[in-house]
Amino acid sequence: MCPKGSYSSGISFKVEASQGVMEDDTGLNGIRLHCSRGRDPSGGYTAESQSGRWGHWSEACWCPHRGWLAAGGFALQVQVPQCGLLSDEVTATSACFACSDSHILEGPGSAWSQWGGWSPQCPRAVCGIQMRQDPARGLKRDNTAVSNLCLFCCL
Repeated sequence: MCPKGSYSSGISFKVEASQGVMEDDTGLNGIRLHCSRGRDPSGGYTAESQSGRWGHWSEACWCPHRGWLAAGGFALQVQVPQCGLLSDEVTATSACFACSDSHILEGPGSAWSQWGGWSPQCPRAVCGIQMRQDPARGLKRDNTAVSNLCLFCCL
């Protein structure tokens, strides 16, 4: 959760790049909220749910004009289940979020995934995040990472 009295005005993504043919990919491994107080868009506080161990953090993307993330306004990019004996399951590969002025912040995408529908919006700002993260299965196993996401609305 963001500290009391603050809200998210920016976001970072932890993504593992494609590892190549016959290698294990995990896709989206974490999302970090950048929290702000009042008119300062870069308050220095962050909030994140547990993140996976693969990938690298992107630079922060900020809502323009001192805006904030509009709670509930997000969509996940997800790989369709592969369902094969030797297939590489990835689950979520990216996410995009709506700002209070309708500007969209989008994470690094993937050509092998599809965008899901937008979540419902609420009239308040985002102040917290919760992710479903599949546990690491180890070397020589099929690892995935983020499989679901929930945002919390400030009061």
